[in-house]
Amino acid sequence: MSTEPNYLDVKIMGREYRVACAPEERTSLLAAVDLVDGKMREIAQKTRTTIAERVAVMAALNIAHEHLSAPPVVLTGAQETVDTSDAKRRIIHMGARLDSVLAPQQELDL
Repeated sequence: MSTEPNYLDVKIMGREYRVACAPEERTSLLAAVDLVDGKMREIAQKTRTTIAERVAVMAALNIAHEHLSAPPVVLTGAQETVDTSDAKRRIIHMGARLDSVLAPQQELDL
């Protein structure tokens, strides 16, 4: 099995991105692209802003909030409840990093 990444070209809000993607993850990545693209278009329409970074951050926060607000997934059988604490920690960390990167941009927008 090759360790070289496969790439998938995707489009989000009209912009193309090349993403490393294993063949077995293609379907879930395309679903994620559809979710992000839809959320970003919804936010851009509601806020009437064309600043891609701002729309992306708002979409990420909305998706994260929806994910964190959802009840924990309970699997049947021998499987147990899925632990989302690591995901929550990582999302909070990403939000803080985005805030620190976007802070200078917000000063320019004013």
